[in-house]
Amino acid sequence: MRNQDAGNATSSQVQSVDRAISVLELLARNGETGITEIAGELGVHKSTASRLLSVLENRGLVEQLGERGKYAIGFGIVRLAGAATGRMDLAKLGRQTCQGLAETLGETVNIAIADDGVAINVSQARGSAAITTQNWTGQRTPLHATSSGKVLLAYMGDVERKRLLRRKLEQFTPRTTVDPDELTAELERVAEDGYASCFEELELGMHAVAVPVHGPGGDVVAAMSASGPSYRLSKQRVRQIVRPLTEASADLSAQLGYFAE
Repeated sequence: MRNQDAGNATSSQVQSVDRAISVLELLARNGETGITEIAGELGVHKSTASRLLSVLENRGLVEQLGERGKYAIGFGIVRLAGAATGRMDLAKLGRQTCQGLAETLGETVNIAIADDGVAINVSQARGSAAITTQNWTGQRTPLHATSSGKVLLAYMGDVERKRLLRRKLEQFTPRTTVDPDELTAELERVAEDGYASCFEELELGMHAVAVPVHGPGGDVVAAMSASGPSYRLSKQRVRQIVRPLTEASADLSAQLGYFAE
């Protein structure tokens, strides 16, 4: 009986979410719309429509135009749309920056963002010396075993970082750091130094280095990395390319609207 009650509750919640999305789509399509119209479109009682609108209004997703007036899309939608637009701008602007840096370094350059506990590569460019044809764009990579992932971990909120490090971390190679305390100490150094390195932690024979990319408000929104075979991208060379990598990242950050003091 309890399982049936739980199933009914879940079904009701899903239906409420579906109706709330329908309200937003209706307002986006029709503009200012009254509650009677909304209830009719949804096929629900006015009291049900009123409760949905109240929740959406509390989140800033809809607004009522005057006392007992019609409803319209709220500015909260602009905030959500802005986040999506920012990601699209990052991918678009990042391609040109990646290409320029890849030509300078001769190595593969990627830009990655954090998403649901992993790093996702949104842009890539291959340098003249790159030996692999693998396209990492759109690929999900582990945060703890990549240079980009370490940058994203180092600059994310404490609560989220601790939550992610409490999970069992996969050992990809003998060099992968899976001890949470050891990784936390490394992330503190990353935040202090402004870059992260990765030496054969995801793939044997592969080295990488990454730096943060800042958004308009100064938050780290992505990581820019350069990667190559260990015989060419030695630890000494990794330190040498931190500067051009940082300069390219600063240029991309400026295009996104961030200007360091």
